Amino acid sequence: MAIAFPALLLALLLSSSHLPLSSPADEAFDVRRHLSTVTRYDVATEAYDGSFSPSTIHDGCRPIHLNLVARHGTRAPTKKRIKELDRLAIRLDSLLSDAKQKAGKDSLQKIPAWLWGWQSPWKGRERGGELISKGEEELYKLGTRVKERFPQLFDEEYHPDTFRIMATQVPRASASAVAFGMGIFAGRGSLGPGQHRSFSVISESRASDIHLRFFDTCKTYKGYFTHVIITFQEFRTSKEPDVEKMKEPIFDQIASSLSSRYHLNFTRQDISTLWFLCKQEASLLDITNQACGLFNPSEVSLLEWTDDIEVFVLKGYGESVNYRMGVPLLQDVVHSMEQVISAEEVGFIVEIPGGTSEKARLRFAHAETVVPFTCLLGLFLEGPEFEQIQREQPLSLPPKPPQRRNWRGSSVAPFAGNNMLVLYQCPGNTSNDRLSSGVQRNQYFVHVLHNEIPIPMPGCGQRDFCQFEVFKERIVNPHLKHDFNSVCGMKLKMPEANCPLQKPCSFTSKLSNLFSRFFPKKDHNPFIKNKKNEL
Repeated sequence: MAIAFPALLLALLLSSSHLPLSSPADEAFDVRRHLSTVTRYDVATEAYDGSFSPSTIHDGCRPIHLNLVARHGTRAPTKKRIKELDRLAIRLDSLLSDAKQKAGKDSLQKIPAWLWGWQSPWKGRERGGELISKGEEELYKLGTRVKERFPQLFDEEYHPDTFRIMATQVPRASASAVAFGMGIFAGRGSLGPGQHRSFSVISESRASDIHLRFFDTCKTYKGYFTHVIITFQEFRTSKEPDVEKMKEPIFDQIASSLSSRYHLNFTRQDISTLWFLCKQEASLLDITNQACGLFNPSEVSLLEWTDDIEVFVLKGYGESVNYRMGVPLLQDVVHSMEQVISAEEVGFIVEIPGGTSEKARLRFAHAETVVPFTCLLGLFLEGPEFEQIQREQPLSLPPKPPQRRNWRGSSVAPFAGNNMLVLYQCPGNTSNDRLSSGVQRNQYFVHVLHNEIPIPMPGCGQRDFCQFEVFKERIVNPHLKHDFNSVCGMKLKMPEANCPLQKPCSFTSKLSNLFSRFFPKKDHNPFIKNKKNEL
């Protein structure tokens, strides 16, 4: 299983062309659009500004297969974060008690009323992280829309070999697969008033799932200064303190502003937890006038940026290994399309119908899956960035607000975020070879949609509809110089405390330097219609 695609995700961070969200200056500020990867799917898709003109696919082309890689839907906070919110209630009570003792009446009036006596909405919960009803609805509706958009693919009788549904062993992912399947197969069975039917969802063991949990199964990293074997998750965890340190100047700046604004002695940790509460309230409960109301739009934009930077460094372009590990997933996607093409061509040569080959391969996983896969496809890149990542050169960080940027967690991997690769068969030229003289050969194209929206691929000349062979040559093959075993057996440099002049700086060192500067202390496609050549 190859794991190579170092070049693709890094470019997402700096560009501003693919799925940009409207800036606060352009519209009434809606905090729900600025929650990074905690953004709900409906909010994320509503924010698309329609700047890209998708291809018009020729009427003679028909979809013959669909690959889906989707994140689970909106979920409850995890048990660990629930406890953090319980501690926040105690901390706020302490801050308010101090304020009552030390502040005057005018100062107390500046404190938002909701803070007095606040308790976490999840107080007393012993478990967390499950798919909530909003998440179920996201996936169910996604399944319904996919079925309506591609009726040719879902008009066959269900069979597990025709519609392969896969999920990780994490309950919110498998529950998302079930909700999606209920949307896809609604009305196709005999169970209950909704005429539902049963269907199969397959899960690999967490210890061996190299397609959907490659970030867990890559276990042969070696520390730079030691010979201790560590997992990728452990390596990523070792980088988290550095990422948190990068955020500190922003949290300190906002803590100072809020302390002055509300006359409460907020700390850096308070800001971090209040921002987390804001995201949970806004996304899960549609409450935007409590924790989110503490921050002004500029502060929200900065906090969103810190989250996007974290996703960039720990899951995306910040380390090429983040997405190189995902090559087995990309290979599985391509292999499924090759199998369908082979079945179509065999059926065509012997003059029989296409038969019952696989119609869809549907996968449900996590942001740690969707973000690397998005990078491997080279989405959100523009200009020379595609070539940079294929040469495994690092990209610059996403620009700091108020500058526009393309890398936003809210569009790259919101709850239920997804990539769909739809394989199309189109009529080709008449073949004159001896074995099939006078027979018209088919051509095959890949249509790529991100969150159901056609998106340009730099590897395909900024088109969303790309010849399959070009897709393989320009996007897939350059990354196959890495495979899973070679990537997971590489010597991995642990974060350095300093960056000596005689050694190259790590990415995280460069990132720290950047944050210090920002925050000083204190091909022609005949099957695409266009205005000049409408087919």
